[in-house]
Amino acid sequence: MKKIFFLAVMGLFCLPASSQIISTNKAQVSFYSKTPLEDIEAKSATGNSVIDVKTGKIIFRLSNRSFEFPKKLMQEHFNENYMESEKYPTSEFKGTLSAPINLAKDGLIKMDVDGTLTVHGVTKSCKAKVDILVSKGIVSATSTFKIKIADHKIDIPTIVFKKIAEEIEVRIQATYLEKK
Repeated sequence: MKKIFFLAVMGLFCLPASSQIISTNKAQVSFYSKTPLEDIEAKSATGNSVIDVKTGKIIFRLSNRSFEFPKKLMQEHFNENYMESEKYPTSEFKGTLSAPINLAKDGLIKMDVDGTLTVHGVTKSCKAKVDILVSKGIVSATSTFKIKIADHKIDIPTIVFKKIAEEIEVRIQATYLEKK
């Protein structure tokens, strides 16, 4: 899967020789659903992402099965009933940061990212705020945004509808290293 991801990234960027690529395969992604009846949180630490720091183009991909839940039954329902992980094994974001990243200048940069988010086989436009911290050439990125499950045609049975929020908060934390 990593080879396929790398080839897709290369095709996405059509990289000129002057491009500078940073990547991670250990991005942390979590989501949180809060309702009066039950809070649900799941985490993954296996997100893959690549950024061309000169153009700001970014791609982020995550296996849906990589999410871990506090209760095994929640994880089973997530994969089988809601995300249909066999049919839709990954979720993906493709977009562009609002500014290039200067690896030579340490500091915190607050910017926007604009692109498309594909979840459950449905692609929607997505905009989010992202904090980029550059420290000695290492880039850390964090972002929190919300998605509506109905926008991605995720069906929630009426029997559990009050236990799952209509809008899910997604949190991302990634540390990128230069691609050698």
